[in-house]
Amino acid sequence: MKVLGHKIELLTGLLLHDVTMAGLQELRFPEEKPLLRGQDAAELENSDTFLLAVDTDWKEHDIETPYGLLHVVIRGSPKGNRPAILTYHDVGLNHKLCFNTFFNFEDMQEITKHFVVCHVDAPGQQVGASQFPQGYQFPSMEQLAAMLPSVVQHFGFKYIIGIGVGAGAYVLAKFALIFPDLVEGLVLMNIDPNGKGWIDWAATKLSGLTSTLPDTVLSHLFSQEELVSNTELVQSYRQQIGNVVNQANLQLFWNMYNSRRDLDINRPGTVPNAKTLRCPVMLVVGDNAPAEDGVVECNSKLDPTTTTFLKMADSGGLPQVTQPGKLTEAFKYFLQGMGYIAYLKDRRLSGGAVPSASMTRLARSRTASLTSASSVDGSRPQACTHSESSEGLGQVNHTMEVSC
Repeated sequence: MKVLGHKIELLTGLLLHDVTMAGLQELRFPEEKPLLRGQDAAELENSDTFLLAVDTDWKEHDIETPYGLLHVVIRGSPKGNRPAILTYHDVGLNHKLCFNTFFNFEDMQEITKHFVVCHVDAPGQQVGASQFPQGYQFPSMEQLAAMLPSVVQHFGFKYIIGIGVGAGAYVLAKFALIFPDLVEGLVLMNIDPNGKGWIDWAATKLSGLTSTLPDTVLSHLFSQEELVSNTELVQSYRQQIGNVVNQANLQLFWNMYNSRRDLDINRPGTVPNAKTLRCPVMLVVGDNAPAEDGVVECNSKLDPTTTTFLKMADSGGLPQVTQPGKLTEAFKYFLQGMGYIAYLKDRRLSGGAVPSASMTRLARSRTASLTSASSVDGSRPQACTHSESSEGLGQVNHTMEVSC
């Protein structure tokens, strides 16, 4: 904990100070498995789905950080050396609008009940947030990442598994780059590792002059096909973004996200002293989502031995909302690849006893299970085991591109 406190002080004085690791982090490889079909999106299009969650077990906290208060909600308490699951939402949303559908999914609850879960709301984005005063300077994307160690320290987390969407994925990736020892794994949905160029900046400004803020944000969240179809889901989010999130605060967050810098990551071996995410990463994007190109580019910049790329069919711009079943199944196998094993209740089975959920930390092996890319029909590939040697790692590309 002393080391963490020292890092926070360093970050306050010099935000992007490089933090080195004492020794190499062990390589761990997610195992590729076939995915289950998700629920039909029609079941999720009622606006009440997003906000009427069972919140009786959740506790709210406002945590002091070097860059102001941060609102978080937490369920459970730290369990030994087990990491906490920490989420960060996309711009235009808050933790409820972004994650309620996913975390309320029955099979996901079977997983998360074995972890402490912490949802982080970006400053001023939570339900009922007061408007920031005139002249308030919204934290930069780097500063948003610098606020998270205060959350980790406040609750006594040893490390986290982060789940981020869009702007939240960028924040968690930046956090993992600065504090790699605090992050055991990342699920990054719709991440764009690139800063805005002048053309993008001008287009955003023009859009702001011709469209309302909720409609501008919707073009960031949903695919063009979804927007043209104006589905009930899009209509519901338009209403929720306009009514639930404070518009002045949202505008500040939106402006800061569009002023972000490049994430500054490169695949090891491509440039001298390349920086990249050292933990296992699962990249997720829906087909035809506005973030698709950004996620593909992010995949090209990460270590292929620890990266899983999941492209989800029929999920649009918000896969955690439209396909919670598929995403839950993928997350389960991602956890297995990091040394956890989940036995989930399967509602498709009838008769006979089904093992209740259990999650057990396994001893980390010095070997890695390597799998070939998924076939089109989703059949389970044959796995082979290689020793963790630099020779073997240099010859095999382990990035798994899965369409489901």
